[in-house]
Order: sequence, then C-alpha cells, then structure tokens
Amino acid sequence: MHDGSESGLPQAEPVLPRKRRKGIYILPNLFTLAALFGGFYAVVMAMNGRFDLAAAGVFAAMVLDSLDGRVARLTNTQSAFGEQMDSLSDMVSFGAAPALIAYEWALRGLGRWGWIAGFVYCACAALRLARFNVNTGVVDKRYFQGLPSPAAAALVTGFIWIVNDLGVAGAEVAWPMFAIALYAGLTMVTNVPFYSFKDIQMRRSVPFVVIVLIALSIAVINIHPPAVLFGVFVIYGFSGYAVYLWRRAKGQRTSVISTSTDEPEERGLHR
Repeated sequence: MHDGSESGLPQAEPVLPRKRRKGIYILPNLFTLAALFGGFYAVVMAMNGRFDLAAAGVFAAMVLDSLDGRVARLTNTQSAFGEQMDSLSDMVSFGAAPALIAYEWALRGLGRWGWIAGFVYCACAALRLARFNVNTGVVDKRYFQGLPSPAAAALVTGFIWIVNDLGVAGAEVAWPMFAIALYAGLTMVTNVPFYSFKDIQMRRSVPFVVIVLIALSIAVINIHPPAVLFGVFVIYGFSGYAVYLWRRAKGQRTSVISTSTDEPEERGLHR
C-alpha cells in the first residue's frame, strides 16, 4: 500500500489543540483595584484640603492590600498578573500618595527641602518595591527586608491624621513632617528585618482568649483611631531596629537574605 504522499494525494494537516486563552482572576484583583482607588481618593482629598479623609483613604488601602494576597491564596487564584498589579497599586497608594499628601499638608512651605523630603520618600518606596519583587524567592518569609511600604505610609499619613485632628496646621509642624518622611523613606531601603506576620495561619484554630484580645483591640482603636493607629505603627517602625540590635548583640546573622543568584554579591552589606 502507498500513503497519500506517494500517490500524489494531499495529506490532511494534523489538528492542533486550540490553546486556551488565559484570563484574569476577578476576586483578588477587585481588592487590588479597591486599594488603588484608596490611594487615588487620598490624593484627591488632599488636593481639596481634606487631609483627614486623605489619611483615612491610605489606611483603607492598607486594609484592602493586606486582603488581596490572602484572598488569592485561599481561593488558589494567584497569578503573575496579580503580583504586578499589586506592586503598581502599592506604588500609588503607599509611595506617591503619602508623598503628595505630606507635601500639600506641610512640606510645601519648606521650599526645596520639602521637595527633597517628598521625593526621597517616593523614590525609596519605588526602590523598596522593586527590591521586594526581585528578592521574593531568597528572603526569609518571616521578615521584611526594610520597612514595608504600607507601614511607611502609615507613619507619614498617621502623623498627618493625628495632628490635623488636634487642629494644628501643617505649616506649624513642617520640620517634624520632614523628619518623619525621611525616616520612613530611608528605613524602607535599609536591610533591617521587620516581622512580616506571614507565619500566622488563619486556617488554624486558636484559643478563645485570642478572639477576646481581638475584640479588645478593636475597642481600643475606636477610642481614638488616629492616635492608636499612629502609635501602633510608630512601635512597628522602630521594632525592626530593636530586632537588628538584639541579633547583633547575640552574634546572630542580621540579614534576612539567604543566597541570591540574580543580584550581585551583597553578603557584606547586610550585617
């Protein structure tokens, strides 16, 4: 017998399975877009002189940003698109928005110094997010390398929120705002370890007392949200340096980086 090619008959081309188009998971990205809106809303409110609502917008973005990753893991809807979207949202909500709010509220009156503080914070937020994306696979998951951008944003906008709530004008505390913006920005790009809370398992059962403590925490926050939230993040903003000094005193390794094949040798820079 002869096949079709030998007999001169045209061969039928093999039918290839059609590639399924990749879609975008809706649920986690809804939280990310909502967090992005929180940052955008904060900037708009700052432009309108409503700095209390601007600070509240950043804090709302923080809550939503903490949920999108957990929702993606719980529903098994993680994706590379979601990771990139999350980083871009963080840059707006926790990088550009706090810098612009601080500038409009207090730093404008400092002239060039105000520009410097706002830009340093914004640039450090971008550098911190870029480094986080690069070092995701080589960093100890229990710690952040440097102050996370949402916590840095909470320091800046929390200070604005509490001082504005006390009726003090931004121009009267321009230099303290300058110092906080620089501290938050530069701490983001340090190698100081900050606890990430990622080893807390939400699916595990907990003692009854934990639920009671959560209820008490909510009650304490409601006493005076600006003061309580700012106080919490001030403690967290210094906690990394406490961990760093404690590890050095114990002779332990202070770096949260293990090994990296994508970046230059940095072993001597993390001590």
